Amino acid sequence: MTELYPEFFRRLDERSDALFYDHPRETSHIDAAARAAARCWHQSLLPAGGRVLDLLAGIESHLPAALAHVVGLGLNAAELARNPRVDEAVVHDVNADPALPFASASFDGVVCTVSVQYLTRPIELFTEVGRVLRPGAPLIVSFSTRMFPTKAVLVWRASDDAAHHRLVSSYFEAAGCFARPETRRHVPAAGDPLYALWARRGSD
Repeated sequence: MTELYPEFFRRLDERSDALFYDHPRETSHIDAAARAAARCWHQSLLPAGGRVLDLLAGIESHLPAALAHVVGLGLNAAELARNPRVDEAVVHDVNADPALPFASASFDGVVCTVSVQYLTRPIELFTEVGRVLRPGAPLIVSFSTRMFPTKAVLVWRASDDAAHHRLVSSYFEAAGCFARPETRRHVPAAGDPLYALWARRGSD
């Protein structure tokens, strides 16, 4: 996928995301096996004792226990407060303002779990993630087949899993600061599939 036109990122519901996420949601967005796969991938790719940012976080972060500090950035303060893995909660709408409120090179890893389909300004956000990551640190983006369809962008709703891989890969490439993405797959005979693309921040 080489051209990312503005109309690709339109949504059925263009109201403020802060309104849509005003009420906390207590449900998991993927099933138990997919959550376990995400935790396994994060454990293998994130450094023990590291400082990690969970982008578009909610009530679960699917992160290993060995991390020193987890910053959860999301849209609902109540959800973040109930997340047992979040040490520091930041309420911030990355679609309204993709500039992240963190110092450069301040994280040892960033995860974005089952939320990439909602990004309306993904290139700006991936570029910002590159800024806040330390050189060599990973961005791990995982996604499944579930979504809130009114808030998912058009290019995601109109695409299949293979196209989703190409789309997310194009975000990494367009940001201009990541190595070539690698992939992980969890595709059970029954239940939620989960896919991940991850890449490390390059050296300046």
